[in-house]
Amino acid sequence: MFSSSSFQMLSVAIGWQMYDLTHDAFSLGFVGLAQFVPMVLLTFVVGQVADRFDRRRIVFICQFIEALIAVLLLLGNLNDWLGREEILVAAAILGACRAFEGPTSSALLPQLVPKSIMQQAIAWSTSVGQTSQIIGPSLGGLLFAIGPTFVYSTATIALLGAGILTFLIRMTPIERKFEPVTMRSVFMGLTFIYRKPIILGTISLDLFAVLLGGATALLPIFAQDILHTGPVGLGLMRTSPAIGALLMSVVLAYFPLQKSVGLKLFGALAVFGLATMLFAISTNLIVSLFALFLVGASDVVSVVIRSSLVQLQTPDEMRGRVNAVNSLFIGTSNQLGEFESGIVAGFIGAAPAALVGGIGTLAVAGLWMYLFPSLRRLRSLSGS
Repeated sequence: MFSSSSFQMLSVAIGWQMYDLTHDAFSLGFVGLAQFVPMVLLTFVVGQVADRFDRRRIVFICQFIEALIAVLLLLGNLNDWLGREEILVAAAILGACRAFEGPTSSALLPQLVPKSIMQQAIAWSTSVGQTSQIIGPSLGGLLFAIGPTFVYSTATIALLGAGILTFLIRMTPIERKFEPVTMRSVFMGLTFIYRKPIILGTISLDLFAVLLGGATALLPIFAQDILHTGPVGLGLMRTSPAIGALLMSVVLAYFPLQKSVGLKLFGALAVFGLATMLFAISTNLIVSLFALFLVGASDVVSVVIRSSLVQLQTPDEMRGRVNAVNSLFIGTSNQLGEFESGIVAGFIGAAPAALVGGIGTLAVAGLWMYLFPSLRRLRSLSGS
């Protein structure tokens, strides 16, 4: 919670400062690209590292480096040298750290939780993550309204706390078989996913749907130019999807998905696309917050389904590699989606870009129902 909250606070602050400095949608898009590129370049390195070394220590190191970046952003504001290039470099390093931290944390979970309650554990884990996304953006917006230095100093303290708590985790050691590093072992995670049509369909569906429908990068534009709400409104808009996701993840923790999982996945995706379209045409803050609430609630259904399938059907010795590829899909749908949204908004405007994205999400859902009939007919998370 500390780590994720800090990352959300930093995202709010970086996005707002970038747009405040440049008033340029393209620059906002490049922030997303800066976070995405390291994830692509490091994906297969991350998988090998997570399968060969202590996953707990990897997460600790990532959180410590993120804390150092928060310190540098703090110093940049105090000494007035923080500009467009410095923000992009900071975003890239944060992206590299998250590239290691995300899949390693995911691969760590099955070492702590029995398979019999894995879906519920993932739902609870998701709810904790969403809680931090509620706290992070809201706190980030409020602190930024006081001054950017308050955001970066708070994030630094929280990240250091996260690192210490991660380091103190105790678990049963696992004996690992160190196979030679070959091209086959490096790409084994990708091969595993390719040979599992249901997993391939699920994560690729999430990739393209959120890639087209993600409007997160445009929120500073909506806050300043369309809804006229300022940093506090931006924080509320960043928080609304997390509230929807939190409530849905708690529901899924108490009432696990057991029947017609495939149809529920596509239904949730349709809600995601329609809610994105509603947000695009809204000029009222309350309506926009409601639309973003639906975006978060529907998206978490895909998160739980995808994560449960990956964890339940992957052996521990290659979970790092499989989760690294899965994180690449997630990162593509988020960071590259932000880049795509920023570029499209630069050409046609923020509201039309978000509307086109929602329509694209609905189109992808229909196409994937045709391309992956086994996913459409999926009854349970066991793959049947």
